[in-house]
Amino acid sequence: MDREKFFLAFDFGTESLRGAVFNEEGIIVYTDSESYKTYFPKPGWAEQNPDEWWESFTKLSKKIIKYSGISPSSIPAISIDTTCCTVLALDRNFNPLRNAIIWMDVRSFKQAEKIANVDSQSLKYNGYGSVSAEWMPCKALWLKENEPEIYKKSKYICGFQDWVNYKLTEKYVGSINNTTVRWYYNKREGGWPEDFYREIGLSDVIDKFPQDILELGKPIGTITPEVAALTGFSKNTIVVQGGADAYIGMIGLGAIKPGRLAFITGSSHLMLGHTDKGMYQKGIFGAFPDCVMPGLYVVEGAQISSGSVLKWFKDQFVSSKYEKKAEDMGIGIYDYLNELAKEIKPGSEGLILLNYWQGNRNPLIDSQARGVIWGLSLKHTPIHIYRSIMEGVAFGTEHIMRYFKKAGFTPKEVYACGGATKSRLWMQIQSDVIGVPIYLTNEPNAPLLGGAILASYGSGYYNSIEDGVKKMVKVKEKIMPDIEKHEEYEYYVEKYIETYPRLKDLMHDMVMHESK
Repeated sequence: MDREKFFLAFDFGTESLRGAVFNEEGIIVYTDSESYKTYFPKPGWAEQNPDEWWESFTKLSKKIIKYSGISPSSIPAISIDTTCCTVLALDRNFNPLRNAIIWMDVRSFKQAEKIANVDSQSLKYNGYGSVSAEWMPCKALWLKENEPEIYKKSKYICGFQDWVNYKLTEKYVGSINNTTVRWYYNKREGGWPEDFYREIGLSDVIDKFPQDILELGKPIGTITPEVAALTGFSKNTIVVQGGADAYIGMIGLGAIKPGRLAFITGSSHLMLGHTDKGMYQKGIFGAFPDCVMPGLYVVEGAQISSGSVLKWFKDQFVSSKYEKKAEDMGIGIYDYLNELAKEIKPGSEGLILLNYWQGNRNPLIDSQARGVIWGLSLKHTPIHIYRSIMEGVAFGTEHIMRYFKKAGFTPKEVYACGGATKSRLWMQIQSDVIGVPIYLTNEPNAPLLGGAILASYGSGYYNSIEDGVKKMVKVKEKIMPDIEKHEEYEYYVEKYIETYPRLKDLMHDMVMHESK
C-alpha cells in the first residue's frame, strides 16, 4: 500500500468531526469520527470549545494512523472543511479568549438589523435584503458592543477554519471561500471592503482578520513537528486550504461548472450553483465571486427545516403499528413509510405544507415564519401527511429555484448528496417538482470527498481541481423528472407560495405573543 498515494480529509461538522482516507480513485479506504459538545448559554446562543475540537482532531488522527493500515508517508496532504460562520477571538498566541460563537448562533440579530440599514454595495450579496445574524460582521460587532474587553484584548478574530489550520501549520491564513461567502471579502474589488466595515463601526476589525487569503487547494504549509509527533502523521504532510463544509461538498459532487447545482440535503437543505456572471436578487445569497472555482460565481439558497421535519413527524406521530410492520418486513421505518407514500398521488389529495418549522432562510429570509399544514379532511392518514412533508420541502426547493431564475441562473443539472438521497421516492418527487434531472454520486459524504480532491490537487498529484473531480467523482444514478407529474405539481407549488403572504401577519403575531 505504501507505493500508492492516499488523501486525508477532515469534516468538522456541528456535532462531530469526521475523517476519511481516500485513494486516488475517490474511494474511501478508512473512515471514523469523534464528537464534541455544543453549549447553549442562552436562547438563540450556541457555542463550542475550540480545545474540544483539537482534542477530537488528535484522537481521530491517531485512530486513522493506527487502524487504517496506511503508512503516514503515503499521505502527502490533508485538507479540512468546517462549519461557517463560526467565529473565534484569540490572543496574540492564538489562544481562544472565549468559546467560539458557532454558525447557528443568532444573538447578533440587532447588529444584523443595523448592518442591513447601511447604504453599501456590499449588501448586494444579501440581495439588498435582510442580513443574517450568522455572518461574520454581525458576530464581530456583537463582541465589540457586548464584550468590549474580549474584543479589545483580541489580537486576532477569525473563523473555525483559520484556527485549525494555524494549529496544524502555525500559518495564519484565510480561506477565499469563508471570507467571500460570509465576511464580504471580494478579491476582484480589492479584498476587504474597508468603507463597509467603517460604516458599521468595525474599522479596526480588518487588522484582526487573516491578511493572506488563499484559494481552495492551495498549500498552506507542512504540519509542524509537534503536530506530527502528536498525531502520527509524517512531518512532510502538506495542509491545503479548504473552506465551508457545504461549499467543499460542491467539489465532492462535481458541481463545479456553470449550470450545475449542488443539492446538500440533511436536517436542512442547501442549494449552491455555479454561474459565469455576477447576479444579485432579493431572496437569495450571492453571487459570490471566486469562492470555489476561480473565475466563477456561486449563488446560494437554503431551507432551514427539511429532513428535520420528516424526523419530527416520525418521532412524534408515527404509531407503533407502522414500526411493527417495518420490523416484520425487515426494513427501516423510513423505507416502510416510503413504500406506503408511493401509493398516494401527487398533491397528497389536497394537502399543502409549509416547512417553516424554524423560520425561512430563502427566499423569504423570515426567522418568524412558522410551519403550516392545510387542506386536511377525515380521509387523510398519517401517510398523507408524511408525503406532504416530502412535497412541501420540494415545493420550497422550487420556490428558491424561481428566485435563481429571476436572477439569471437556470440550473440544468442537480447533483445531490446527504440524508434525503437515501429515499428514492423523495428524490423522484424533488425531480418531478423542479423538472430537472438529479444525479446521485457514489460517495454520499461530498464534503469529505471534496476535501480529498483538494488535498490531491494541493499535493500536486492532480494538476487541477477539475482533474481531481474527473478521476474521483463518479455518478451512480440519474433520476429523470416525470413531465406529466411536473405539470401536475405546478398547481400545488402555486398554492404553497400563496400561503405565506396570507398568513405572515398571523405567524408574526403568534411568535411575538409566545416570546413574551
